[in-house]
Amino acid sequence: MSLDRDRAQGESIPFPEALAVLRAAAEETRLRILALLAEGELSVSDLTDILGQSQPRISRHLKLLVEAGLVERHREGAWAFFRLAEARARLADPLVAGLDRGAPPLSEDRARLDAVRVQRAEAAQTFFARLAPKWDELRSLHVPEAIVEAAVLDALGDRPLGSLLDLGTGTGRMLGLLAPRAARATGLDSSHAMLSVARANLERRGLARVELRQGDIHAPPFARGGFDLVIVHQVLHYLDDPARALKAAARLVAPGGRLLVVDFAPHALEFLRTQAHRRLGFSAEQVAGWLTEAGLPDVTTRDLAPSAEEPAAADQLTVTLWLARDAAALRPAEAELAVA
Repeated sequence: MSLDRDRAQGESIPFPEALAVLRAAAEETRLRILALLAEGELSVSDLTDILGQSQPRISRHLKLLVEAGLVERHREGAWAFFRLAEARARLADPLVAGLDRGAPPLSEDRARLDAVRVQRAEAAQTFFARLAPKWDELRSLHVPEAIVEAAVLDALGDRPLGSLLDLGTGTGRMLGLLAPRAARATGLDSSHAMLSVARANLERRGLARVELRQGDIHAPPFARGGFDLVIVHQVLHYLDDPARALKAAARLVAPGGRLLVVDFAPHALEFLRTQAHRRLGFSAEQVAGWLTEAGLPDVTTRDLAPSAEEPAAADQLTVTLWLARDAAALRPAEAELAVA
């Protein structure tokens, strides 16, 4: 877990800081903002629509909440999104949880929040509808997504997921699958439009408090060793420098953590280059070599090949899973072998 999360769960908050936090929350609009952010991250535009107040006024309230450490701000292109801060969860969560959401003004805020989410979902659906034919064509070329997802769950096993990071999250499919099992879940993508799709998909599944960030997979904006599980799902074949991306991902793996890569085995479907595929798959040895160079030498692989009985099997793609574990996750004897 991150230091902020540890502090939020275990370390006492000094009296002056607690007093500053409570003073920041003790105002009608700011308390309403906290109640809304408990439902998930929102932009300034969202909050102005919901609360019916001017953007400068909402921004001023948000600035005070950020300064008090109750709210975190992050940029997504030209947008800014806000969410409740983990570092103050011990104070903020009980305060917000104790509010009566069934009476005004919170009941009215919640109704307007639902309307904002409907608009967001419709916009995301319109965007994704333009991409759907290409996605459907690609999905038809490999084993069903349900089989891939079952293999992901099998690879990860019953071990607690802890803090989860999905690099290149796209539509948020892996977050939807794994976030319910994680103590903290974050998705990163370079596209604001795709993050809008992911946000709508996750809200529809009741996972509104998953954190979504815009950023470069080659230089992710997170602290070293901050995540117990890092996932790179169907992303490498779009990249000019996949080895660099895996090196950056490996730096984010906490001691004893894991990095899961899912992508295509080598293939000869040249037409996929017209769909932005930079690489036509990767051999098991190639990705395992990159992971070893990145400091994660303990790697297991699994291939999900199309059924040989299918008429078009020769023209279909094999999906490969690579699961790399930090040496601290191994037994002492195994760790010595991995280092040697």
